[in-house]
Amino acid sequence: MSDGEQRRPDVSDGGRTGWLFEERYLWHDTGTAAGLLAAGGWLEPLSHVESPATKRRLQSLLAVSGLLDELVALRARQATTEELLAVHTSEYVDRIETLSAEAGGDAGDGTTPFGRGGASIARLSAGGAIVAVEAVATGSLDRVYALVRPPGHHALPDRGMGFCTFNNIAIAIRHVQRACGVDRVAVVDWDVHHGNGTQAIFYEDPSVLTISVHQDGCYPVDSGHVHERGAGAGLGANLNVPLPAGSGHGAYMAAFERAVVPALERFAPDLVVIASGFDANAYDPMGRMQLHSDSYRELTRVLLDVTGGRLAAIHEGGYSEFYVPFCGLAVVETLAGRRTAVSDPYLEETRLMAGQELTEAQRLAIDAAAAGL
Repeated sequence: MSDGEQRRPDVSDGGRTGWLFEERYLWHDTGTAAGLLAAGGWLEPLSHVESPATKRRLQSLLAVSGLLDELVALRARQATTEELLAVHTSEYVDRIETLSAEAGGDAGDGTTPFGRGGASIARLSAGGAIVAVEAVATGSLDRVYALVRPPGHHALPDRGMGFCTFNNIAIAIRHVQRACGVDRVAVVDWDVHHGNGTQAIFYEDPSVLTISVHQDGCYPVDSGHVHERGAGAGLGANLNVPLPAGSGHGAYMAAFERAVVPALERFAPDLVVIASGFDANAYDPMGRMQLHSDSYRELTRVLLDVTGGRLAAIHEGGYSEFYVPFCGLAVVETLAGRRTAVSDPYLEETRLMAGQELTEAQRLAIDAAAAGL
């Protein structure tokens, strides 16, 4: 992006910010489980950890804040088979469709269940990402947040995993590259888990920069290492910043300042997409990080600055039912350039938690990642 092409986000114009959500996303049926494992034996049935609650509560908080009234409402559509096949194998897509037409099944790893009709909702999730990214790619909107479900960043070409059926962001990128004339795209993944699926899909592709800032060794366990920098023509177009467990606001801000922003400036993408997971928050059951809502607010502001205000954010993980909504609201408020009357009741307590300042171990981890730029 040249200096002439960049512009600061118009903080008075929330109408240039879009919001995408569909009620049917809440109907994605992950069934009963015990956390993320199937119930049975010593595991008493409970809700699967990837449940509708965090998404529904985020949508509700935006509604009661009044912010939804100021955003451009976008409607999702189902991704076509052709669009899915730009990323996934035909055998995998056929298997999901077959299981969906019966009683449902699992997308591949034993922890990614879906119910009858699940393929239709997964297509709607991928299609929602397409609509959101296309709106920014074509300039019809400056910024969009797409609250899609099921998530996508772990899904591989031939199988789903980590609650992800289709790789929503990868499908959307391939669409805008083909249909909108977009050449270079960057993905910034701040989900607490490594975006292994997105990395694998674009690993040899120099036209897509994949950046993942995640908890080191969390999920997938042996994935997201610093030395994974891409291959072939794509060598150097993959950046992992694995942070030690317990990293908080200071570590993430340093990671973005020292690694993420320089990588984006060097790559000069036409479009940036955020893989927006909120499971690095201090209250999440699936991670051990320390972020608070103002952390997400600041990370979003950093990306707005480096992209000239053009961003598409696609929802990924986040499993704290009471805290994800405040983190999500902070991001959407920042995209829209305004603050609502909502205050985060956990913010001050979380700011005082140990681990919010950058430590030497965290600095060394960030410098190791940045050294590969």
